[in-house]
Amino acid sequence: MKAIHAIKLAGSALLVVASISAYAQASDATAPDTSTTAGAKQQYKATKAANRALQKKVRAALSKAKGVSVANITVRARDGAVTLQGTVPEQGQSDKATEVAKGVAGVTSVKNALSVRPEGT
Repeated sequence: MKAIHAIKLAGSALLVVASISAYAQASDATAPDTSTTAGAKQQYKATKAANRALQKKVRAALSKAKGVSVANITVRARDGAVTLQGTVPEQGQSDKATEVAKGVAGVTSVKNALSVRPEGT
């Protein structure tokens, strides 16, 4: 009876030691590399800043263009791809906005998602 009790106790001790060892190895293997994480965050911030700057350039170009009402136009940029969203009173303004956006430095493509809605409706 004492032998069985001793074997159970030794087996339990081995199980506890193996569990602690496995836990320690798993946590070391999944530790994040802080140098890569910091670099990714800086890259993300730089990309976001570049997108905002391009949005501002396109918006400024649209506001300077004659015959385009930018009151209801939203400009979104992502890696050089610009999307124009919102409403304009005439189809001609929509076409003109697309051409102006294509002429801005840094713009690689323009998606025109503008809808025509006459003023007062």
